[in-house]
Amino acid sequence: MPGQLHVVRLTATERAEVRALVVAGTTPARTQTHARILLKCDVGAGGPRWTDERVAEAVEVSSRTVARVRQRFATQGLAAALARKPPARTYRRKLDDAQEARLVAIACTEPPKGRARWSLRLLSKRLVALEVVDGISPETVRAALKKTTSSRG
Repeated sequence: MPGQLHVVRLTATERAEVRALVVAGTTPARTQTHARILLKCDVGAGGPRWTDERVAEAVEVSSRTVARVRQRFATQGLAAALARKPPARTYRRKLDDAQEARLVAIACTEPPKGRARWSLRLLSKRLVALEVVDGISPETVRAALKKTTSSRG
């Protein structure tokens, strides 16, 4: 392909491996789609040498997806081109173990006067009032309490 920066040239071993993935049909759909893209873009001996637009139409993805798969194959190899790209973000936990323990301990105590039980909003306000955290949403409190196996009732 004269105008392409990233060319897919599969070896016989790689081609057999990718074909086996497609034929088996037990891999995730995205992996199979990427495998089909690689097989159609192959410019090596015996490869069909399809254009990005033709591959995109045949596999029912955008031509940009075809270009990204070709780029990942050329820069990172076969395994990276077939697998999902790992998320670039890392998620920091809002509560560490000690803070979660404190939350559960508060939830197991008697609710404030005039209340029948602790609400998520009351628990989040109590954590802030006790300076366990600077700020926390009731949803984070709910998620933390859902993880615990202790009964608050």
